Amino acid sequence: MTALSAAPAPGPAAAQRSLRRLHRPALLVWTAFGLLVTGWLLWLHFSELPAERACLGFHHSADGNLPTCVYSAFTDANNIFNFLGEALSYSAVAVAAWAGAALIGRELESGTAKLAWTQSVSPARWLAGKLIVAAVPLLAGGGLLALFFGWVWTSDQDDLVTNWTWDRVFIPRGPLLPALLLLGLAVGALAGIALRRTLPALAVAAAVTLVIRLYLRAAWLPLHGPLHGFWAVHLTATAMVLAAAAAAVVGAFSLLRHRTR
Repeated sequence: MTALSAAPAPGPAAAQRSLRRLHRPALLVWTAFGLLVTGWLLWLHFSELPAERACLGFHHSADGNLPTCVYSAFTDANNIFNFLGEALSYSAVAVAAWAGAALIGRELESGTAKLAWTQSVSPARWLAGKLIVAAVPLLAGGGLLALFFGWVWTSDQDDLVTNWTWDRVFIPRGPLLPALLLLGLAVGALAGIALRRTLPALAVAAAVTLVIRLYLRAAWLPLHGPLHGFWAVHLTATAMVLAAAAAAVVGAFSLLRHRTR
């Protein structure tokens, strides 16, 4: 009789708890980013834009001199709004880099994933669990950010010189933003499984998502002939991005199944 016995394999619940602990820093960063952008949008709507409207509407002071209206690149409402729109429209690149490196590539490179497959969960369940745990906060946060961004744009569009056809307004103003985040997650997962190394997966996932983001305009720009209005074009573009994300997810599962047979 041996003095030592094999340790019991961790169950699915323990695996999920371990997964949440592993990616808690990423969740905290994502939450902080969302709160920062939301706070900035609220400040623009309730403070900066009303102050600029009041200054522009006040032609002369009591002594007949022009009022002092100080603007800079760091305080002008349009500059700030444009910056936030750009940051949101490129946030999928950061998601792809994280997914390729920390979510998938690191565990495949270190052998942690293979250990989990032999002890508790199948490769398919392992990948599905990771994608679901990551997708839920991305969808929730991306959806809320799109709502706030769209609300500020709709409420203050007369004072914002940005056009709705520009990417920095078109992307983060509706469901296209969370759809792009899902695409970044899917591309990152596919890159991580394909390369199975942290740094190469990070670089490839970020580069591929960046190229997709830069050239998406070429895909939805022709939609402005046959389709009319923001929502018709936006929802069509969202469907295109979701289809690409679904294809990347299918590719990730197929490649994982092929390599673990």
